[in-house]
Amino acid sequence: MSGEAQEVPGRPVTVVVVDDNAVIRMGLRSLLDVQDGVRVIGEAADGEEAVRVVRELVPDVVLLDVRMPRRDGVQVAAEVRAWSKVLMLTYSDVPEVVRAAVDAGASGYLVHGQFDGAELVRTVLGVASGSFVLSPVAATAMRAAWAAPQTVAAPVRPDAGLSAREQEVMGLIAQGRTNGEIARECFLSEKTVKNHVNHIFAKLGVRSRAEAVSLWLGGATGPERVRS
Repeated sequence: MSGEAQEVPGRPVTVVVVDDNAVIRMGLRSLLDVQDGVRVIGEAADGEEAVRVVRELVPDVVLLDVRMPRRDGVQVAAEVRAWSKVLMLTYSDVPEVVRAAVDAGASGYLVHGQFDGAELVRTVLGVASGSFVLSPVAATAMRAAWAAPQTVAAPVRPDAGLSAREQEVMGLIAQGRTNGEIARECFLSEKTVKNHVNHIFAKLGVRSRAEAVSLWLGGATGPERVRS
């Protein structure tokens, strides 16, 4: 892992935990609350709530998942980095996603299953003190993203003129979800989802899911899980 973990002197490092999975939020809180130098002061379960909570509490560090309802973690990172340091904490090690998160202003990136409690605490303290910290798997993914040829077009995020519902659908497309999976998660019919996808493609000026994800994440190619 790159970066040195150093505790911010004088007071505990304040943290907001953002993940749509309540069990993960509880687990992260239990790991951090027992540390003298860290204090969890808030939680959020989706992207919109995350922005509101971070704006209100202004923590030192935000632990932020990539895949969330309403607004994804990359979008949230780009907005809340003005108030707090951002540490991505997610299951995705897709190079384009890692790069998009870093480009959006994340100061660190950890992949679930690749770190223990002690490493999480060190990383939180390191990010709070101004370090840029990548776990080994994230660093490998980042090197792969840097090595890939990049498009000259600027990313179309954060909304590209999409409605709130279209942004939600596009976020799920970027996670590799099929129309059927999106329909179940958003409580929509597959026909309605297909209409949203067609509108998204028209607004982004693309013809495929891969092209849409490429623009949405600002990379040259879409995540490996994208399915037509």
